[in-house]
Amino acid sequence: MYVKLMQFSAILLMTLLALKLFLLPKNTITSAVVRKSRFFLFVGTSLLAIQFLLQFILGLRAKEVTYAIMLNLAFFIPCSVFFTLAILYLQRHGNVNLIEKYIGVPVWFLAMAIMSIGIIIASVLYAAMQLFYTIREMRYMRHIRETLANYYDGDMDHVLGWMQWSIIQLTLMAVMVPIIIFGHGPLLAVFALLFFFGIFYLVDSFCLFVVSNTPAKVVEAETEQAQTETEESEVHVSDDSMHRVDLAVKAWIAKRGHLKAGLNMPNAAEEIGVPRYLLSSWLKQKGVRYNDWLTEMRIDEAKRVLRDHPEWSNETVSQHCGFNDRTYFQRKFKEITGTTPHDFLNLI
Repeated sequence: MYVKLMQFSAILLMTLLALKLFLLPKNTITSAVVRKSRFFLFVGTSLLAIQFLLQFILGLRAKEVTYAIMLNLAFFIPCSVFFTLAILYLQRHGNVNLIEKYIGVPVWFLAMAIMSIGIIIASVLYAAMQLFYTIREMRYMRHIRETLANYYDGDMDHVLGWMQWSIIQLTLMAVMVPIIIFGHGPLLAVFALLFFFGIFYLVDSFCLFVVSNTPAKVVEAETEQAQTETEESEVHVSDDSMHRVDLAVKAWIAKRGHLKAGLNMPNAAEEIGVPRYLLSSWLKQKGVRYNDWLTEMRIDEAKRVLRDHPEWSNETVSQHCGFNDRTYFQRKFKEITGTTPHDFLNLI
């Protein structure tokens, strides 16, 4: 009976998630890439709803027939592909290569063909495909994080966290698919709950992501980064140029320009009085990312302020030092100094 209840709950959840994606306000989805990603997620959740509906109507799991296993894999493989493509399209702004687009097709046919030989082999093939996707997605994630860290002064990791967790969840689901196929009792119930939460988290986080201004911020950072790299490759940067940048940066820091909140790299370069590509080259020469460079200087200022004004709250200190978020300030302070602002005061 509990199997029927889980299947019915899955049908209801996947249908509601598909409707949520379908009913996203059109004025919030202005990008063709976002529309494509939404389409992939909609297809994936719809296929899952159909799969659970067929299982519910036909009662294949209760009969323990091979068709139930085939039905699971026949739907899980394309669903994983569509979910993964939704993330890839966002990461790559639609520039997904042919292998990434169509690898699911031969994997699906091969898995169906070898099903009669060995179901475990088909499951391993599915997991291998998802692992391939995971490696690609994690590589793109690192690139995006590096780009954002070299452009913005604040915490941008949190806006991409949902992607990373979704990638991990899809991989775990693929690896643990034998539990869905052969599992019974409490083990199946626990996995089902994790599975439902994972899909809900993916769809809900996607909706929150696309209606925010984060996609535009990512595009802005990547566009500026590409232009900067082009300028760096076209212009020879001399030692004399680096020396001039060094002097200009010191003068800017002396005027406390680094304590201004919301300071992205182009703004900083303009205030310092040097071309953006020169500031970028200077930071590369020092082996530090723009965000880390500013953060370390701001934490140094925070330590000075805590010594001179121990009565100031963390909120006041963080705002004075150019941090827009107190929680982010506290996290970076502990990461750099090894202690919290409160404990730092006790050590003085």
